[in-house]
Amino acid sequence: MSNGVPGIIDYGVGNLRSVQKAFEQVGTNAVILESPDQLDDASLSVDRLILPGVGAFADGMQHLREHGWVDPIHSFIETGQPFLGVCLGMQLLFDGSEEDAPSPDDLVPGLGVLPGKVVRFPNEVNGQRIKVPHMGWNDLYWARDNPLLDGLEIDPFVYFVHGYYCVPDETEEFPITATQTDYPEGVPFTSSIMRGNVWATQFHPEKSQRVGLTILRNFAQL
Repeated sequence: MSNGVPGIIDYGVGNLRSVQKAFEQVGTNAVILESPDQLDDASLSVDRLILPGVGAFADGMQHLREHGWVDPIHSFIETGQPFLGVCLGMQLLFDGSEEDAPSPDDLVPGLGVLPGKVVRFPNEVNGQRIKVPHMGWNDLYWARDNPLLDGLEIDPFVYFVHGYYCVPDETEEFPITATQTDYPEGVPFTSSIMRGNVWATQFHPEKSQRVGLTILRNFAQL
């Protein structure tokens, strides 16, 4: 277990305090980082990083650029230290998004940490109308072993609020998906990812009660 603390990126998007409070509930003193310079502050000793977020993809990327976080995020990930994206923070890790894009072939560029894109849920699947956004409790299906899920029962329920979802460009030799979730029933999408030292969840662990707190505790103990 590390002697450092998690740092929560403040880029003007999302309720950072709710994420910080969730870490406090599992006995971890996470700090909110208002500037990338704080990553180098020895008194803070940040050794893992969280990118939260809610709202639109293009706005999220604009805020990351304006707050000077794009290059520091890449640099931090390259150190091999644990990194966690949450909700919009997961989507921003990919190459780009259809959200607000001029066309499906001309994506709004993301961080490009992981290959793949973000697409909108369809309004209808196999003749069945579905509600967009996907909102509320739904379960996770294990795609492969993941240390963030240690101590959880099979197929736990977590809380989602999103109209877009990630489609990783992955292969059997280059897996990215860690869990899947059905929406609608029988139609799976990637609900969390794991690649190297990068983890991310489409759901909100800070709103997912005991299951979410277990995930955050596991992240803090990586």
